[in-house]
Amino acid sequence: MQNDKETSVARFREALGESRRIVVKVGSKVLVGAGGKPDRRRMARLVAQLSRLSRDGYGVVLVSSGAIASGMEALGIAKRPSAVPDLQACAAVGQGRLMAIYHDLFAREKVVAAQLLLTHDDFERSLSVANLRRTMDHLLKAGVVPVVNENDAVADEEVKAFMSLGDNDHLASLVARHARADLLVMLSSVDGLRRPSGRGRTVRVPFVGEIDRSVMSLVRPQDAGGLSKGGMDSKLRAAAACVQAGCNVVVADGKHPDVLLRIVGGEDEGTLFPAMPQ
Repeated sequence: MQNDKETSVARFREALGESRRIVVKVGSKVLVGAGGKPDRRRMARLVAQLSRLSRDGYGVVLVSSGAIASGMEALGIAKRPSAVPDLQACAAVGQGRLMAIYHDLFAREKVVAAQLLLTHDDFERSLSVANLRRTMDHLLKAGVVPVVNENDAVADEEVKAFMSLGDNDHLASLVARHARADLLVMLSSVDGLRRPSGRGRTVRVPFVGEIDRSVMSLVRPQDAGGLSKGGMDSKLRAAAACVQAGCNVVVADGKHPDVLLRIVGGEDEGTLFPAMPQ
């Protein structure tokens, strides 16, 4: 028999199905296979779920990493560059290749995808924010799935060095808030926030009512290197901003079968951070 806390958490999860506008962020480690190439099979499963939600009447926005990794594959680069111009070159080559895959996969589902490339500056100017909201509203009303990524190819060095959107976690948070989303799902290579359970093991934390110091102490910044710039710490910061704005957040394993459909269906997937009352 469920106790009162479990019943309360189950109700929070069941309410996710009532979301009308959903932002889904997927990181490089979910999209890219062991060899460094975009995993089309995994991407196809993601697109199938997004398309299902769109056809069911949800407004769906995808915030997708993967442009730099796709460019690295095309240019034959095995290790993520550290120099900004090299990153920009990879992004310039890879963004078109990444979107070509998405367009093809969404077309197979009879869903139209649109590309939106943004930088931190776009959220600093009121006119740009208004234009973004208007464009997003019209696309979603038409049943189009916007595919958003950071515009790495033109972001200047100051932005990259000091204001990086960090494997799109911060970008997804900004998009969710400005698009007035009810739910942000961040798909990662882990099944949510985890805490120590003794003997060097960890267990998933299914529900976090408040992101306080004790919660932040469970994570540490992502080690340097590899394809992804994100980490659980950046996801917690993104989640904290969203829940304060009235948007529910779930961090879950993007490799789990039908993970998005299960989350919207109220299943126990990932870690849920409930929106604060507005």
